[in-house]
Parts: sequence; C-alpha cells; structure tokens
Amino acid sequence: MEISLKAGPPGKLKSAARRAAGHLPTGLPPVLVFTDPERSAHPLDLASVIPPGWGLVYRHFGAAEAGALAEILAKLAKKRRFRLLIGADPALARAVGADGVHWPERLMAKARQAAPYFTLNTMSAHVPSALYTPQPAWLSARVLSTIFPSASPSAGSALGAVRARMIAGNAACPVYGLGGVNADTAGRIAGSFGLAGVGVCPL
Repeated sequence: MEISLKAGPPGKLKSAARRAAGHLPTGLPPVLVFTDPERSAHPLDLASVIPPGWGLVYRHFGAAEAGALAEILAKLAKKRRFRLLIGADPALARAVGADGVHWPERLMAKARQAAPYFTLNTMSAHVPSALYTPQPAWLSARVLSTIFPSASPSAGSALGAVRARMIAGNAACPVYGLGGVNADTAGRIAGSFGLAGVGVCPL
C-alpha cells in the first residue's frame, strides 16, 4: 500500500513538493495524487485536504458513481484551486470540465485525438526508454514507475533514487516519479522529478 492521508510528517512532503515545483514548467502541479479504490482514501477525502496547486488524478475504473463523483470533484477543484485529471476517460473529463486526463501508454492514439481539449495531459511510462524519444507537443509530462519499492500489485522492480535521477536528467519531457513515493522518500528525487503517489497527501 502507498501512504495514506495520515502517514508521514506533512512538513517533509510539502518541503519536497516545493523543491519539485522549482524545476517543473509553470502550470504543472508539483504533486499528482492518484486515487485508487483499494489503496487510497476516498477521492472526496483526498479532495478535502489536497493543497492548492497540486493535482488529483481520479481513476474510477468504471465505477457506477463515477460521473456524479467527478462532478463533485470538479467543483471542489475550482473551490480549493487544485488541478483535476480524470484517468483514461476524456469524455468524462470534458463533461465535468476537468483540467485534463492521465493516459495509460496503451491509449496513445486516443490521447493524440483528445488531448487538444485539455490543458494538462500526463501519460504513464513503465520503461525508461519511453522518456528518451521526442514527446508529442500536447503531452505535459510522463509518470515513471516504479521508483521505490512498492506493494502495489502492478509495481515492477524499483529503479532506486540514483538511477531514477539519471533517467530524469536525460528525459525529453518533465517526469513525475511514482511508486513508493512518500514523506520519507520524496526528498530523494524532488530535485529531478515531480512527485506522484497513490493517496499521497498531507493533512
């Protein structure tokens, strides 16, 4: 499991977020908080504490309540001034006025068609080589995993901080680090990466 709302000293994570923001292009959130029905707090709980300027990636995995919940999240995003992305669902993102979409790599063709409707498009990257080739102009950033050891069922072998920083330094676009990123580990990559995690959010 990734860290929850209450795990880890909030000050450490916020400090790492400030470092991450310093090397990302203007407009990109320093932290992407991914929702997960099994491994994170409820999306509304995350939305109630996420700091302004951070990003919330709502992944609904086909849940029946996805539309209604996304509408509430979109209203909270405007009120609390965080960025809202919808995972792999551009139709829902457009319907609720979300800032953008987080795309799996397998949806590259679909992303190319839908991306112009959004100001923020991120895409997963599961191998470092995906970051070395020129990236589409519409792609805001890639999310590289797995950085640190993680209990996620989909987590691969951890790259480790040193190798990950070298990869980010040679990447053709901004990169977020995902996998085992928490208050204790975020500072080890914050100088090279945006930060991403499942339920990573200080109180």
